[in-house]
Amino acid sequence: MDKIESFEQYITTQSTNLPLLGFILNLILAAFLAWIISLVYQRYANSISNRKAFSNNFIMLAMVTMVIIAIVKSSLALSLGLVGALSIVRFRSAIKEPEELVYLFLSICIGLGLGADQRLITIVAIFIIIVVVILFKKLTNDKSEYFNLYFTISTRNKNNLNISDITKILSDNCTSVDIKRFDETEDMFEISTYIEFTDFVKVTQIKNELQKINPTLSFSFIDTATN
Repeated sequence: MDKIESFEQYITTQSTNLPLLGFILNLILAAFLAWIISLVYQRYANSISNRKAFSNNFIMLAMVTMVIIAIVKSSLALSLGLVGALSIVRFRSAIKEPEELVYLFLSICIGLGLGADQRLITIVAIFIIIVVVILFKKLTNDKSEYFNLYFTISTRNKNNLNISDITKILSDNCTSVDIKRFDETEDMFEISTYIEFTDFVKVTQIKNELQKINPTLSFSFIDTATN
């Protein structure tokens, strides 16, 4: 009986006051590191989504994670309550690329490290990761004569449209074709691809051949160059 009472007392009393200055410093550091991560993401990521809009979430995510960890780390009762709360609240995020998920985890990592008051380890780890990302992008940057674009084809009139015909036209005019996303509903057709070619004239040829199939097609070209 005494052990049960001692355990209950441990749960209800295990709590320490957070040092306010340290908490504020960690919060500022979380925002600063997440801001740097957002700059790296905008500059070096290959995602086809709006990188600037998506990266705006990093700062808030890192700070919120840091606050949660800082609050619950000193209390077993709060930690158990957090588990219960997360089992009720389910988060839905439209992640289109694995790279986006990696950067989200990196932002969460910042919050976890600073929330646990591990400033030096967190700062050193984040800057090493940033250096590795930048060096990897620089070393793997294609210096050949090939051009790369994210090419999106969309329309609200699906007449005569067939994904096999589209991929054939792309394959005939490009050295490489990689389908990134395909969406089709009753009133919408959209396909996003990553294409590689040697001459920009090919882009015009692709556009003309596709419009012969369906004149209502609209096109979006996004340059993937980061330099």
